[in-house]
Amino acid sequence: MTMEPVAKTGEVAAIPEPVDVPEQVVDLSARENYFNRELSHLQFNYRVLQQALDETHPLLNRLIFCCIFSSNMDEFFEIRVAGLRQQMKYGREMVGPDGMLPEQVLAEISRVAHEYIREQYDILNKVLIPEMEKQDIHFVRRRDWTPAQAEWVRQYFEDEILPVVNPIGLDPSHPFPRLVNKSLNFIVELDGKDAFGRETGMAIVPAPRSLPRLVRLPDDVCDGGENLVFLSSMIHAHADELFPGMEIMGCYQFRLTRNADLELEDDLEDLASALRGELLSRRFGDGVRLEVADNCPDELVQFLLRQFGLTERDLYQVHGPVNLTRLMAVSGLVNRPDLTYPGFSPSLPRQIRNKELIFDAIRKQPILLLHPYESFTPVVDFLRQAAKDPHVLAIRQTLYRTGADSEIVEALMDAARRGKEVTAVIELRARFDEAENLELASRLQESGVVVVYGVVGYKTHAKMILIVRREEGRLKRYVHMGTGNYHAGNARLYTDYSFLSADDALGDDVNKLFQQLTGMGKALKIKKLFHAPFTLHKRLIEMIDREAGLGESGRIIFKFNALTDPDVMLALYRASQAGVAIDLIIRGICCLRPGVPGLSENIRVRSIVGRFLEHARVYYFGNNDRPEVYCSSADAMVRNLVNRVEVAFPVEDRDLVTRLKEDLDAGLRDNCQSWVLQADGSYLQNQPSPGEERFAAQLTLLDRLTGK
Repeated sequence: MTMEPVAKTGEVAAIPEPVDVPEQVVDLSARENYFNRELSHLQFNYRVLQQALDETHPLLNRLIFCCIFSSNMDEFFEIRVAGLRQQMKYGREMVGPDGMLPEQVLAEISRVAHEYIREQYDILNKVLIPEMEKQDIHFVRRRDWTPAQAEWVRQYFEDEILPVVNPIGLDPSHPFPRLVNKSLNFIVELDGKDAFGRETGMAIVPAPRSLPRLVRLPDDVCDGGENLVFLSSMIHAHADELFPGMEIMGCYQFRLTRNADLELEDDLEDLASALRGELLSRRFGDGVRLEVADNCPDELVQFLLRQFGLTERDLYQVHGPVNLTRLMAVSGLVNRPDLTYPGFSPSLPRQIRNKELIFDAIRKQPILLLHPYESFTPVVDFLRQAAKDPHVLAIRQTLYRTGADSEIVEALMDAARRGKEVTAVIELRARFDEAENLELASRLQESGVVVVYGVVGYKTHAKMILIVRREEGRLKRYVHMGTGNYHAGNARLYTDYSFLSADDALGDDVNKLFQQLTGMGKALKIKKLFHAPFTLHKRLIEMIDREAGLGESGRIIFKFNALTDPDVMLALYRASQAGVAIDLIIRGICCLRPGVPGLSENIRVRSIVGRFLEHARVYYFGNNDRPEVYCSSADAMVRNLVNRVEVAFPVEDRDLVTRLKEDLDAGLRDNCQSWVLQADGSYLQNQPSPGEERFAAQLTLLDRLTGK
């Protein structure tokens, strides 16, 4: 297996054989041993962007990867960049293990982000659009409109756009408007006087958020193919109709990204009411980034920067639409299934295919599902059957992201209406889902569900369901725990594990965790689960240290979305120094530096980016050939291990342990959709060696579990 250089040239060596070297003291906490969190985050976004160039993905999915990069960058600026700016604004500068100050990080973010975004628009303009043209999919520019198309656009503008657009001339009585976060806007240069004799020279036109950013031209005004026109093109073409009698000297797109993080005090009396108030302000937080069309005159650019209190570092001049996320609509506007991934039917485990009651199957053997390859339906059926089963007395569930109209929610409401004791612990502060979760809480309460908002100061991120059923004169507990959210849509896009069990000890543990979440009292003794903020952090480090005690016989495989916790990284460094073979499959942020002699030469880090978003968290410990495996809702981040309610649950069934190890090994074998982190911080994409077959972990699992 060879490496294709992306950031820097080089090769990744296998774990070397032990050699005798003079003992040297290595400062494990030295800042050069760690990568910056935000810059590592940017690198993940770049790996997503590179999928747009991977011709093994269908063309429209490559376009979607380009759009996902935009969406990821939006959130990065709204939360991460905004957070750094807030630290500087209020004099609360924080330094991570890498030792970089916020000002240094912001400067490097600006340099790297400008480079990545320039490359994104090059990929769109020079690669994706030409390839779509070859497939007869056209973005029809104003200069290329035929008379029939121009007439259709004129009519569309008058019927659909003009009635809802609200141009704002700038003068002493019309100050610069307060623009909504990430909205599409136009700055217009005007010449002449209006009906009142005003001569302002400038106006702002906010594009109506209710209108689509892409519109499909009807076939009868085209010569075949799929023909799309941008809303921005239509507004540009008819801007003069917004300012009758004025001459339009120029019309240019721009878009402002604002701070969208929410800040809530810990001593709130009413979390829901406080959150509703904060949500109103999210749309108008401080500006953090200005995107402007690259043909906009400099004097207008400088005017906008002054209006938003931004500098050249925050300016991104782009050659194309200022919001590429909206191009995701293309796959829904064109009828080209040949240019997207073929559909597949998630499989069902054999043990539940013919069972009338899922409880019967779970009693015989625990069930492990890997979504999206295996269906999310058993999780929904678990609740549906519980709602209707007269033997079920109580249901308790945590909800982080689910959607107000989900089948999960309907099942909980049905159970409450049937007189069962139903409790939902809803995390209102699930980022960007806060409004939906407030609505969800109201719906559940109206149906009779007892709704609890978790613990103020600790996000409830654990994924748990507890069902209490009367069987043969005694109460039996059934549990579901998972690495992902109770969201059927996410379960088709994210790779996550679901675990269904009737183990009495697990049932007792989950019951105690719900007691802690809904009631008051000291932390209860838990038998099998590790749970944050109480035991997970400590036990994870203890188990790493236990493997370190085995020396070269030790084995650790972790699968995370992110690794930033300093204590976990220190423990992994100690284990590496002891000779433990360590493989980390980390989709996104990794602050640990692998491959450093005397420190981390036994640690390898890889990131898998493919059709599905890698989201599962798995902790594998070799334990002297008696493997112990945990799945978890928690990444190795301080926020997860210390500041949230999280759960790691053991998978003890030998067959399931073997299956989990096979899944992890598939990730470690991937030689085409995996990227290996180098000691210098760059990532190199794996490529098959000459004569070696391609091995993509996601495609292998898709074939193994669905036959597709």
